[in-house]
Amino acid sequence: MISKEYLETARTLLRAAQNMTDGRIAGQLKALAEDYERRAEKAAHADAAKALARSAASGEREGADRFARTLASVDDHHQAKGGRPAPGVL
Repeated sequence: MISKEYLETARTLLRAAQNMTDGRIAGQLKALAEDYERRAEKAAHADAAKALARSAASGEREGADRFARTLASVDDHHQAKGGRPAPGVL
């Protein structure tokens, strides 16, 4: 996941900033680390949205398959009885 990579980069930058003796460079590293933390958060939201979309698409397919099996079993039942359902009745 991209979000994990961004977080690892942010942590590395923060460690480097803590060991930096030049305060100005340390401040720049900290600012860059904060930017990577924001990127990680955005990427995590994007990952979650993609996972939710995949889950919803999978659920729709499962629901459609279940509906098709139900219709097939109703049709099989009516054929076994030798008749057809009344119009509008399953």
